[in-house]
Amino acid sequence: MGLRINDTIPDLTVETDQGTFSLHDWIGDSWAILFSHPKDFTPVCTTEFSVVAQLADEWEKRGTKVIGVSVDGVEDHKKWKGDIETYGGAKAGFPIIADDGLAVSKAFDMLPAEAYLPDGRTPADSATVRSVFIIGPDKQLKLSMTYPMTVGRNFAEIIRALDGLQTSIGKGVATPANWVPGEDVIIPPSVNNEDAKAKFGEFDAVLPYLRKIKDPA
Repeated sequence: MGLRINDTIPDLTVETDQGTFSLHDWIGDSWAILFSHPKDFTPVCTTEFSVVAQLADEWEKRGTKVIGVSVDGVEDHKKWKGDIETYGGAKAGFPIIADDGLAVSKAFDMLPAEAYLPDGRTPADSATVRSVFIIGPDKQLKLSMTYPMTVGRNFAEIIRALDGLQTSIGKGVATPANWVPGEDVIIPPSVNNEDAKAKFGEFDAVLPYLRKIKDPA
């Protein structure tokens, strides 16, 4: 069974380049984002992790921890970080899980239970380990995105999605298409007009089921 939105993520004990720990303990009371990669020393993944490193202040501003997972061992991760930092010009201070046993990839449904790493493998053998998982402080999966190996991730969208999640969950609202912080948000249909007015004040009823208010943040 796949990991779905609002499922609690598995509390795996993971080995990383920064030590061994429980995923739930590591998340603590923070938001968290897990970025997965099919192999170390691959070009697209190196550019992506470089951006993760460059965005350290943005993650911190949002109370969010970031962690990588790649289907290689700790020593390879440590060497790979040198390339990541050289390319991006920023320190890669986040941990990377050594998932050479595929426990994380299988638990997060990126690989089937029968998957294994063949001798002389290439990134194509674990190509589906290319997902982003945004996890709330309640340890529940809030959003996931999966990319092919040939398409680099859009980090502006990842940050926008994180902002949308933190706004919608924190303020009891929803966000429209292409929303960015500061723009109007949507009152959920589960809130009737009377309760909406008591909670949010005046609102703009664009359609009977589409009511907008100013961003409460």
